[in-house]
Amino acid sequence: MTGADAAAGGLFGGVFAAGPIARETGDRAWLRALLDAEAALARAHARIGLVAPEHAEAITAACDPDRFDTAALGAAAPGAGNPVVPLVAELTRMVGGEAARHIHQGATSQDIMDTAAMLVARRAGAVIAADAAAAAAALAALAEEHRATVMAGRTLLQQALPTTFGLVAATWLAGLEEAAAALEHVLEHRAAAQLGGAAGTLASLGRDGLAAVSAFAAETGLAEPGLPWHTERGRIAELAGALARVCGAVAKPAGDIALLAQTEVGEVVEAGGPGTGGSSTLPHKRNPIAAVQAAACAQRAPGLAATLLGAQAQQHQRAAGPWHAEWPALTDLLRTTGSAVAWLRTSLERLEVRSEAMRANLDAAGGFPLAERVTTDLAGELGRAQAHRFVQDACAEAVAAGRALEEVLTERLAGRRGPERIAELLDPAGYLGSARPLVDRALAAHRRRAAARARRTGHDSPRRDGRA
Repeated sequence: MTGADAAAGGLFGGVFAAGPIARETGDRAWLRALLDAEAALARAHARIGLVAPEHAEAITAACDPDRFDTAALGAAAPGAGNPVVPLVAELTRMVGGEAARHIHQGATSQDIMDTAAMLVARRAGAVIAADAAAAAAALAALAEEHRATVMAGRTLLQQALPTTFGLVAATWLAGLEEAAAALEHVLEHRAAAQLGGAAGTLASLGRDGLAAVSAFAAETGLAEPGLPWHTERGRIAELAGALARVCGAVAKPAGDIALLAQTEVGEVVEAGGPGTGGSSTLPHKRNPIAAVQAAACAQRAPGLAATLLGAQAQQHQRAAGPWHAEWPALTDLLRTTGSAVAWLRTSLERLEVRSEAMRANLDAAGGFPLAERVTTDLAGELGRAQAHRFVQDACAEAVAAGRALEEVLTERLAGRRGPERIAELLDPAGYLGSARPLVDRALAAHRRRAAARARRTGHDSPRRDGRA
C-alpha cells in the first residue's frame, strides 16, 4: 500500500483502508467524482443543445483533479455546508469567459454530491467485486480439493456431526458470491444520477428538464432515475444494506478461520513470510492476522449501515442534516467493505489446511459425534425414542467411566450388533450425508458466476491490484 493509500485511513489505514479500495474512497476519489459530475452536466447540456459544444469541452478540460486543492476546498466547505459550492467557484474561475457561464447550469449542490457519491460507489464497487471474485476462486479451490476431507461439524461451539472441509468452504463460497452479486445488482441498477435543481422540479431548465436528466445519466454512465431522489433515500439504503451484507459474508469465514486456527484446534493456519501473524512479545505466535483484520473491518459495517438507514428520514425537499451525515458514513462503509474483502482474500491465499488435525480432533472425540448414527441404526427395531434413550445412556456411561463409546456400545449391543458393525457406525467418513453433492452444487453455481463475470469484464481472472 502506498503512502497516499495509507493516508486515507491515517494511522490505521494499513488495517482499515487495505488494498486498492483506499484510492477509490479517499479525498481525491471524491474530488474526481465531483468534477466528473460537473463535466458530465456540461456535456449533457451540449448534447441537447443548451450549451455550445466548445463550452462543454472547455469545462470538461478544466475538470482535472490535479488542478484543485482538496484541503482548500474542504476548508471552504463549512460556509455553504458542502464542498460543491467552493468547487464550482474555483472551476468557474479556472474556465473563465463565456463557457464559465454554463458551469453547474440547472443543478443544485446536492445534484452534484449525490451523483458523485454514486460514481464513488461504482468505482469502489469494482474494487470490491474484483477482490470478492478472487476470494471466491480461492474458496472454490478449497471446496474442490477438500470435498472429502472429514472434519468435525460444530454447533454451539461443540462437536456435532462430521462434515467435510469442502462443504465448509462451499458454504463460505455461496454466502460471499451471493452477497457480492447483490451488491453488483444494486450498483448496476440502483446507482442513479441525480438532477433535480433547487427543489426537485428542474424549473430552471424549463421544457428541457427531462431531456437534461436523460442526457446527464447517459454522460455519467449511471442509471436514469424516474424522479429526483433528493429526500427519497431508498437507493442509499439499498446500497448500505448490500455493503453490510458483503461484510457479513466476509465475517463468517474470517471468524471461522480464527476459531479453526486456535492452538487447541489447529485445523488451519495462515502461512506467510517472517513476522506474518507474529506478536510483539511472544516469539512462537502465528496469529491468523489477515482473518482477524477481515473480521475487524467487517465488524464496523452494521453501525455505518445503521447511520445510512437512519438518514432516510429527510425533511421536505432538502434535508437539514441527515443528507450531510451520509457522506462520511458511506465513504467509511465502502472503505471498510473493500478492506474486509481484501483481507479475506489474503487470508484464503495464505491458508494451509491441516487435514490430519481435522481427523485427529474427530477421533479424539471418542465416537460421540456419531451417536446419532447409532440411534438411527437402532430406531427400526427399538423405535426412535427408545433408541435415543439407549444411546444417550451409553454416552453417559462412557463419559462417567472415561471409556470409549465404541467399547460401551459393544458391550450393550452384544447379540444385536457386532464389533465390526459398531466400528462402521462410528466411522465419520461413512456419515457425511449429501456433503459431496452439496459441494458440487456450490461449485457449479460458482462456475456459472465466474463465466458470466468473465463475459462482462473481458477477463478470466481478477488481479491483485483490484483491476479486473
